Amino acid sequence: MNDLSSYISWNWFLPETLQSFEWENFFLLHLIWAIPLFFLLRKFIKFLKKPVLELSLPKKASQKNFWTYLRLIPSLFFLFALWMVVIALARPQRTNEKVEQYTEGIDIMLVLDISESMDLQDFSPNRLEAAKETAIDFINGRIADRIGMVIFSGEAFSLAPLTTDYELLTDLVGSITFNMMDAKGTAIGSAVSTGINRMRESEAKSKVMVLLSDGDNNAGNVDPVFAAQLAEAMDIKIYTIAVGKDGMVPYGTDFFGRPQMIESYLNEETLRNIARITEGEFFRASDDGALETIFTKIDELEKAEIIESRYKETMDYYRPYLFWGILFFFVWMLLKSTFFNNFLLD
Repeated sequence: MNDLSSYISWNWFLPETLQSFEWENFFLLHLIWAIPLFFLLRKFIKFLKKPVLELSLPKKASQKNFWTYLRLIPSLFFLFALWMVVIALARPQRTNEKVEQYTEGIDIMLVLDISESMDLQDFSPNRLEAAKETAIDFINGRIADRIGMVIFSGEAFSLAPLTTDYELLTDLVGSITFNMMDAKGTAIGSAVSTGINRMRESEAKSKVMVLLSDGDNNAGNVDPVFAAQLAEAMDIKIYTIAVGKDGMVPYGTDFFGRPQMIESYLNEETLRNIARITEGEFFRASDDGALETIFTKIDELEKAEIIESRYKETMDYYRPYLFWGILFFFVWMLLKSTFFNNFLLD
């Protein structure tokens, strides 16, 4: 940029070059049209006053001679010089902004009930598929968080360790089916314990478990309250979601293809206690929309802290225009002292 040879380029005058700049003193660019206007106004005033025209040419010279227009050349160079100085004073700049982000992610364990009651159809198409779809949206909405997956029915199984491979996680969640476990029932205590075991070596500042179930603990060999106390001791916060409606809900069809109804009863006490002990929150989801809203709220409550550093590097480009302004000024001074100035001077 400080090399003189870089200034001697017509690229500085291209419209795309000028449009690429940011201007420190943009208002000064209005002088580009104001200066010619001032010159025209000055000429008009002189015309009104009808000044005497001093000529160094013979009287017989034709007033329509093409060479008489050469007298305008010095004025043009003076105008160019002023324009270049105006552009230089407007301070053309280019700014490179670098943004560095450092995110301290959260460790999240999703614990999903896949017992037979999750096949009830008060959600579309059923409770499990609605939960899977919402969980996938939740996973894809996270940034730099490690997420793991535990599934359970009568026993618990760790489907995925804590990972940031969201594509793998969404594939695994999408492949969850009811026949992945033989044991019947709802082992909430065992599921929480399995999730804790996966998170015991986590060094994240925030550790969260999202437990989604539609039933009371009726299987497994771990008491849910004891599991919650263990999670609280390890600083793991548990958000619990009770899925489903109480009362008669659709479940499949009969021999004639008519929808069947089955009674559903949800005991919220266990899930409420787990959330209270671990200082999390309990939610009740009665339809697809409520489930989506709950996951959105959890997403807002458990945001990773993003530390952002911005570096701004600004480069000035007034020097080339100042160079051209000085160059045009010297050309004007030179032409003033030559025959151009004496040829037909106002």
